[in-house]
Amino acid sequence: MADRKFAFPAAPERARALGEIHARPYALVSSPRVIFQLAFMMDGGSAVHHTALSELAKSRGATPPVRDASHYAMPWGQGTLRWEKHTEFSTWFWDCPVPDSFGADVPVHPFGDGFTAPGSLISGIRLELRPEGEALKQALAIFDPASLCYSEVKDGQATILTDFRQNGDGLTQILVIDKGLTEAGRGALVQRLLDIETYRTLAMLGLPLAQSLSGEIRRIEDELTAITQRMKTDAREEADQMLGEITGLASEVEANAALSLYRFGASKAYYGIVQERTKVLGESPVSGFETLGSFLERRLAPAMRTCRSVEDRQESISNKLYRATGLLRSWIDVELERQNSDLLASMNRRANLQLRLQQTVEGLSVAAVSYYVIGLVGYLAKGAEELGAPFHYTTVTAIAVPFVVALIWWTVRRIRKSHAEDGH
Repeated sequence: MADRKFAFPAAPERARALGEIHARPYALVSSPRVIFQLAFMMDGGSAVHHTALSELAKSRGATPPVRDASHYAMPWGQGTLRWEKHTEFSTWFWDCPVPDSFGADVPVHPFGDGFTAPGSLISGIRLELRPEGEALKQALAIFDPASLCYSEVKDGQATILTDFRQNGDGLTQILVIDKGLTEAGRGALVQRLLDIETYRTLAMLGLPLAQSLSGEIRRIEDELTAITQRMKTDAREEADQMLGEITGLASEVEANAALSLYRFGASKAYYGIVQERTKVLGESPVSGFETLGSFLERRLAPAMRTCRSVEDRQESISNKLYRATGLLRSWIDVELERQNSDLLASMNRRANLQLRLQQTVEGLSVAAVSYYVIGLVGYLAKGAEELGAPFHYTTVTAIAVPFVVALIWWTVRRIRKSHAEDGH
């Protein structure tokens, strides 16, 4: 048994499934340290981000990432530049030694004049890891007290402060006071704080769309109300016109729903990530201040409720339009049935007239054909009389009339009966 090897055939996706749990390892972060992270939207596709990263790597003499890479890291100055690709954005992370005071300039960094932004900036963060000391007083002097969040995390092993406002560089500043964290612990805490700021910004992207769609939905609701009021009195007379109007409104609702489907779904997912990250922080409030979790929940929750409200209103108005369309179509169908009934009645009358005309024509045709046949019989009888036959041709012609008429009438009836049977 000791020599047996577990060389079994592996499932096709086993390696990928096992590797996914290690796809985003926390960086080991020393202290003190200042960390910058920028998040750029995939405006022009992932290829633009890959190209920008490859050019930056070549300029530093580093091997560029492979084409389908989702993670990449390379040394840059006194720190490491880390890149990660997400669904609709990419993050650029760089760390370096802290300056003399909290918030002071870092003169050299990867995002200077030689850096080409691969897309529009959605999130920018400056996070400083410092030991207990003057940094706390400096941060309290810089941060806006109206939105200052100040709490203890990791059972008192660290203190975090931020006001979620942007400095002169457009970056959200966060201060972490290290009171004995390990490198892995610092890395985990830093990643969670970076995720909270990035994803809370992305979650809020749904709010402007919801606000713009809210006015559109209100207009559609008003127009639908007006149409349904008209349906009480003018439904049958204007059913076609009202159906066209409702169809136009329905197309607008569906177009708006298709436009917002991804954005609202993404906002909901990002909001869930923020809630999960803030919960894992395990914050303990500092007396007189608010925690990050409570501050964000008070501001994110109403925005997410607005998005959900717009989604619900879209679904509700879509159902109302569907019911109104069904009602109008039923009235139109009834009207079409009535018109079809009138048309069938008219066709029936025409068929009866045609039948009568046909019967008249048949009578005339019997008389006409009989006339010609009797004429032929008369010619035959006259010829026979001249040849010495013992009868007068007029007598033969007279006797032949009823028989010829009867024969022609019987023949026409047979032909009509045969046609009727073929029609069945």
